[in-house]
Amino acid sequence: MSYVAVYHVATPDTPNKVLTHFDDIVTALAEQGVRFERWQPAPVEKGASDAEMIAAYQPQIDALGYGSVQVLSVTDNHPQKAELRAQFLAERRYTSNEVRFFIAGQGLFAVHVGEYVYAVRCEKNDLLVIPAGTSHWFDIGENPHCVTLRLFDTAQAGEPVFTGSDIAAGFPGLDD
Repeated sequence: MSYVAVYHVATPDTPNKVLTHFDDIVTALAEQGVRFERWQPAPVEKGASDAEMIAAYQPQIDALGYGSVQVLSVTDNHPQKAELRAQFLAERRYTSNEVRFFIAGQGLFAVHVGEYVYAVRCEKNDLLVIPAGTSHWFDIGENPHCVTLRLFDTAQAGEPVFTGSDIAAGFPGLDD
């Protein structure tokens, strides 16, 4: 189930509120400039290639207007799952909006805005758009199952700018 848990940075163990209703999630995130939607699933066969997954969602991708699309697929048998998880847990920003659409599985985005962290658990068919310049990190969990489309304005815009903060270490992850 998708949800957003809102934490004050001073109390990372206890959320101020947890929202599970779709409209509440959309509203809470929109107040921070973050877009959250749910797309209708497209017919994607298990084991589909990256090109087939992109083609299945091409009309939605075109409607969003981003020029660079990548597939990120990390499952429990991925040989570098621990390294990828550690890399994603580093707080970052991008010079472009970061757009993620979940084709399968789940992940936890933590969006850091001012004194608050919005932990957004996304799952299959969820779309999340994090505005350019917004600090965030992403947890795929210890036993990941995550297949997403990543969209940016350009391929170069997909290069993270790390904040150097270790804030992610203090907050619950996907498996907590």
